[in-house]
This record gives sequence, structure tokens and C-alpha cells, in this order.
Amino acid sequence: MKTKVYYFDDKNINDEALDEAATVIRQGGTVIFPTETVYGLGANALDEKSVSRIFEAKGRPSDNPLIVHISNYDMLLYCIGEPLSEKAQKLMAFFWPGPLTIIFKKSKAIPGEVTAGLDTVAIRMPDDEIALSLIEKSGVPIAAPSANISGKPSPTAPEHVIADMDGKVDVILCSRSTRVGVESTVIDISEDTPVVLRPGGVTLEELSKVLGDVETDKGLEPGSIPKSPGMKYTHYAPKAPMAIIRGDEAKVRVKILELASKDRDRGLKVGILTVDEGKDSYPGYSVISIGSRRDSAEAAHNLFNALREFDKLAVDTIYAEAISEEYLGLAVMNRMKKAAGFNIIEV
Repeated sequence: MKTKVYYFDDKNINDEALDEAATVIRQGGTVIFPTETVYGLGANALDEKSVSRIFEAKGRPSDNPLIVHISNYDMLLYCIGEPLSEKAQKLMAFFWPGPLTIIFKKSKAIPGEVTAGLDTVAIRMPDDEIALSLIEKSGVPIAAPSANISGKPSPTAPEHVIADMDGKVDVILCSRSTRVGVESTVIDISEDTPVVLRPGGVTLEELSKVLGDVETDKGLEPGSIPKSPGMKYTHYAPKAPMAIIRGDEAKVRVKILELASKDRDRGLKVGILTVDEGKDSYPGYSVISIGSRRDSAEAAHNLFNALREFDKLAVDTIYAEAISEEYLGLAVMNRMKKAAGFNIIEV
């Protein structure tokens, strides 16, 4: 497949490229587009054959549901099979457009291929001008997971998308690196106490301010039954095996140096994922920092790019320092745990 690639900048929204991409969506094709979280791989959410092309391009298991992206509230009402609850209206008022996905009962308009046979659908309104324009010009909601090969780190920059998807989709719309850097938060508000099914760009603390008590789903841990996109399969993984070291900061660094030294003695190239405060503690290794320990938003923005950089460095093994799970740190650690296959060493 020949992929058409268009580049945008902040001062140049290419309407002709958007019109062409919207036509591709309406005709059943696939388009990659930027959002504020990560790049998405989109197709017409109302057409099962179009949706199947997403799974084919990504190599994504068909029992992993997709998120539906909308640009207006008429689209929302068309996609859902229930009245808007007070909780939903509050969340939309505070966080849409933005990195929050809400679970609704689906309408008959949404094919089962989008929801993996579930009677619910995950919907969000992205906070990105290109994404919203594409959806609006298409005139249909767009189903879109992250635009990466299934299992790899999600794409947050144009070069990530080109590397993974050139030749596998019809059109790629390239813009800046994404602002948030991790996927949207997914929340289920069907029960008395709302439940976060996937932590992401809207924090648990922010949700609690709006809704009161909010829980995190047990499915965030290994061995649980998934209810949301991105919960069932190994995700975000670099090529090299990865382990997370968690505990007292000084002990973590001692343990990483011990493990890294043993691997280097075996002739392995070692990568170390750390923070700015620790990046000078590992001389002689391939060290990448995701930012200050005190800035979880910076860590979220940098994480996926860091994991992809380790692939470029061709490391044989990766050791990662755990960070606090407060604010966006919860989403960062969720992605790190999955990238490591929940291989966590406590010290």
C-alpha cells in the first residue's frame, strides 16, 4: 500500500490534506492523525469493514475494543444507547475536549467490531485542532487506537508513526509531538462509585475533585479480566526485556548498578531508564531520563519516546527506576509496568 504523508505546523492547517483524509475515512480507508495524547490510527467507526482495517494494520487482536473519537455532541448521542447521566455531563463539562474517555451503553449504530462484542462503547472528544477538524470533515465518528504496531510503545512523534505504519495505512497526518504523551484516561461511571479502567491524561485526583470518590479497577493488575481498551495484552514494550526497580531511592540505584554490572560482565548492553535526579548515577551505561522526579507531566510526555530510543540504541536489557504513582505518575507507572510485563523488583 502506498501511504500519503502530509505535514502540518502550528501556523499551517492544511485544509486540502484534511479534506482528502476525510474522504478516505468516508470511503472506508485508514488515516493516522495527531491528538493531544498519542497519534491515533482511525477509520469510520460506523462501518465494520473499515474498522477491520485498523486491526489488520496494527496486528491488533480483534477482542481488544477501540475508542470512538467524536467532534460534537450530536455524534455522541448517535453513538450511545442511553440518556446522558449527571456524572457524564459533569465529566464532559470539565474534561472535554481532552484526554478522558467515558464508557457508555452503545447504540445499534456502533458495530460489534469496535467494542469487541461488548454492549458498551468507549468515547472521547480529543483536544487537538487537526483531530477535531478531521472528524468534523469526515462527518462520522472515528474509531482509533494508538497508531503503533500492536505491543510496541505508543507513537508520540511523527517519526514514530512513519517507522511503524508507512505502507500499512492510506494517509498519515503528521504534526508536532503530542502534548500529553500517554493515552486518555478511561472511566466507567455505570456504578455508584466511578471506576478508572485505565489511568491516563486526566488524573485520579482531578476526577475526584469533580465526582467525589473514584476507584481504580482491579484489572489494572496482572491476571484480571479486562473491561477497557489497552488492558488485556502486553503493551508499550521495547524490544529488550525490562525490569522496574521500586523502593527507597538510594537502594534502587544500588540495586540497578548491581544488576547492570552483572549483565555487562556477560557482554550485554544495558539501558537504564531514570529521572534527571539520577541520570548521573550510572556512568558507562545507556542512560535515558524521562525528566524530573517532581514533574509527572514531563515523565508522561517523555516515556514512550524514551522506550523507543532504547530500541535505537539496541540495548539487550533495561532497568527502570519506579516513580511516584501520584497525579500523572499513575499513568506513567501503569505503562512502565506493562512494558516490563509486570517484572518488578522491590528493594
